[in-house]
Amino acid sequence: MERVNEAMSRVKTLIGMEVEDPEAQEANASLIEDFNRNCTLSTKQRLYGFAVCFVAGVACTLLSMIVFLNPIKFATMFTLGNLLALGSTAFLMGPKRQMRLMVDPVRVYATGVYIGSIIIALLCALYVRSKLLTLLAIILEFGSLVWYSLSYIPFARSMVSKVLMACFDTEF
Repeated sequence: MERVNEAMSRVKTLIGMEVEDPEAQEANASLIEDFNRNCTLSTKQRLYGFAVCFVAGVACTLLSMIVFLNPIKFATMFTLGNLLALGSTAFLMGPKRQMRLMVDPVRVYATGVYIGSIIIALLCALYVRSKLLTLLAIILEFGSLVWYSLSYIPFARSMVSKVLMACFDTEF
């Protein structure tokens, strides 16, 4: 049984979940920590939550392609899909750890631009109702999503930057 528990803790560590330490849990007695401790999910519930949220996010993103010619509906569906897919990872690692990773100095600017582009896309689609501005905001959102995602892969952003610089180098 001990080997099974050790294997489960390794799996939890690999997928980004925090391994439960009873002594550390007793030390944190604040109200928020107490609330979080009482609202924990099992590993199976976390995986189900991740799968449902991720599939819903991908479905919204793919369904947004159907209404591509209507930028307002497209922006709403595409943004909802991005938010669901982003929220799905909170099931695996927990919202507290995800927020900590999002504001990590390595990706704080990418996170800011990504969240800002989501807000701009929704504002352009729902309030301004300008097709051109909505389309530009969606392009910004997609680019910032790619840049934000690359921040989780070591050296990926520097590699993409070098490739783009080589492609768009105008010196002959």
